[in-house]
Amino acid sequence: MWTDVVDLRDFYGGGLGQMAQRLIRHQIRLMWPDLGGLRVMGLGFAPPYLRVFLPEAERVIAVMPASQGVLPWPAEGPGLTTLADETELPLPDRSIDRLLMVHALESTEQVRATMREAWRVLADGGRLMVVVPNRRGIWARLERTPFGNGRPYTMGQLNRLLRDNMFTPVAKGAALFLPPTGSRMLLRSAPAVEKVGRRWFEGVGGVLVVEAAKQIYAGSGLREVRVRRRGYLPVAEGLSRRGDFLP
Repeated sequence: MWTDVVDLRDFYGGGLGQMAQRLIRHQIRLMWPDLGGLRVMGLGFAPPYLRVFLPEAERVIAVMPASQGVLPWPAEGPGLTTLADETELPLPDRSIDRLLMVHALESTEQVRATMREAWRVLADGGRLMVVVPNRRGIWARLERTPFGNGRPYTMGQLNRLLRDNMFTPVAKGAALFLPPTGSRMLLRSAPAVEKVGRRWFEGVGGVLVVEAAKQIYAGSGLREVRVRRRGYLPVAEGLSRRGDFLP
């Protein structure tokens, strides 16, 4: 089940969401330290983690699934978001160098079709990064954050899913070792807890982060006959799917 885009916006606008954003973004940056000149796409609700790539990447876009809704992003400059079905991305084959999935894989009901679309749009030698709730972590057990919704994974389940869909896992990590709390004192200690957790307790982090390489030799089984493509209307600047005005 998809989390509504307005709920995601509100979560990342609060203290707990901002803390989660910083810690997950740090883990992403460890794996992708420099994307200079590359074409980057986010699928799901990825804008909180894409902004860091804007100054260096050749192009950055955010695709938000139709069942989730869409918000304009960034606040300044031309809009870089689009609304699309996650199984029918409006991009040519091999047009993206790096693809980041956040709040996507655990929510879609069509996992295999989504992964095949990711494979299709990634360039040969492209990399996919997936951020999902950890089934063994406390964040997946509490519904007051977006990471408590949808289908959580263990590291083994996520690795098998990637391999079954023509991706080879090449790096792994975890984030969010602090429980989802509103305590300011505990939130201030999050960076220290994160360092200890990454070193000694990686299996119980709130989210799993896995980077995978596209298997270019497996492409012969990719193509399927496509039926009617869905069409979507452009979203007016400043409006969400529900018609809410942005702050």
